[in-house]
Amino acid sequence: MISIYLKKISIINYKNLFDKEYELDPKINCFVGNNGVGKTNILDSIYHLALGKSYFKLKNDQIINHKKDYMVIDGIFNLNEKKENIVCSIKRGQKKVLKRNGKPYKKFSNHIGLIPVVLISPYDNDLINDGSNERRKFIDSIISQNDRNYLINLISYSKVIQNRNKLLKLYNKSVDFDLDTIKVYNDQIVKLSKPIFEVRKAFIDEFKPIIINKYNKISDNKEKISINYKSDLLNNEIESLIENSFQKDTILQHTTFGLHKDDFIFNIDDNALKKFGSQGQQKSFLIALKLAQFDYLKNKTGNSPVLLMDDIFDKLDILRVKRIVNIVNSTNFGQLFISDTDKDRVEKVLSSLNISSKIFDV
Repeated sequence: MISIYLKKISIINYKNLFDKEYELDPKINCFVGNNGVGKTNILDSIYHLALGKSYFKLKNDQIINHKKDYMVIDGIFNLNEKKENIVCSIKRGQKKVLKRNGKPYKKFSNHIGLIPVVLISPYDNDLINDGSNERRKFIDSIISQNDRNYLINLISYSKVIQNRNKLLKLYNKSVDFDLDTIKVYNDQIVKLSKPIFEVRKAFIDEFKPIIINKYNKISDNKEKISINYKSDLLNNEIESLIENSFQKDTILQHTTFGLHKDDFIFNIDDNALKKFGSQGQQKSFLIALKLAQFDYLKNKTGNSPVLLMDDIFDKLDILRVKRIVNIVNSTNFGQLFISDTDKDRVEKVLSSLNISSKIFDV
């Protein structure tokens, strides 16, 4: 098992954090304070160092504190007894810079997988309530932290779809519409779709029993959950999808079929989790989803991901909180970060874990 943990972090002008520096425990770190003081932003800054982006859908200018012209996150990681210095910085109006040991990345995608990370957040509700895009991005982010070829294929596929859509917008406006170029894009879609589809299908087959096991432990086997893969390619060949959709694509001026339409369906007791799951059941499902992500990445990479738990104990009864704590305690987790508004609750959690820890008042 490779050891990964964050030893020290410096945060300057990151959202509402002007100048923060923390010397961290290699096992458990808790950030305690009222709502709005920046606890979530501290955890997000760690996530940012690990994946080169915020967990939230924010533009660069939204990440920089509105009173400042730049932001810097500087972290010292221990990676298998070796020091790794990761720095992310942005100047207002300029592109983000991500450096590893002083050397800037030419492609941020080259950083993905170095520091596996899992963030459990109240904002995870988007995975249930929003459209397929959120769920697809989540699944893609798990696979990409372990499979570089998948990430490269995914980036290429996205570019092909964007370019094909631009060309389709010209179809009704131009007599000189370039059918040859459309055929080139179609060939690329065929080439890229099959390996992406096969990886997603294999992932769900492997991931499903892990999340079911995690949920059963949290809920004490009171409900039955499932996660299923929905894709145009499950019952159709990509070549026939391209041929049969061309007329529709030209009318609607975008690519109406394919992997960018895939979805992952969450059910509880054979019904849609979004409609039939209670608030507590939905939260339990999302925590099980993220703990399954943790186990999957640990098993695949040999690394225990950095685990960030943002305000997860709110809206859960005490029995489910205890079960989550027991799951984390029984799992060979690496470094754990917890944020909470209730210091007493955090101290009770830590006392039950009996592992080295630090509490920071924010």
